[in-house]
Amino acid sequence: MSKEIRDRFTEQLFKAVLKLENVDECYRFFCDIATIGEIKALGQRLEVARMLKNGYTYDHIVEETGVSTATISRVKRSLEYGEDGYNLILNRLESE
Repeated sequence: MSKEIRDRFTEQLFKAVLKLENVDECYRFFCDIATIGEIKALGQRLEVARMLKNGYTYDHIVEETGVSTATISRVKRSLEYGEDGYNLILNRLESE
């Protein structure tokens, strides 16, 4: 994991997220801490990861999500060479 991300502010943020108890609390917290655009971009990236994992083409992903091919490439790189966070959460979401 990149040492650049690890600091006391990020640690506090992640601990705060873990304190959220339901989707409504997530909406309330994230709407206060981030812009609508930032939240939507994160949601799109998760969907891109899901679609890549399920074998969708770049063209189909662009059509469905509206993201750029550069974003798709970044997500794909994270899926293949990242910290395995996308796979961790996608597997948990699939098992629900």
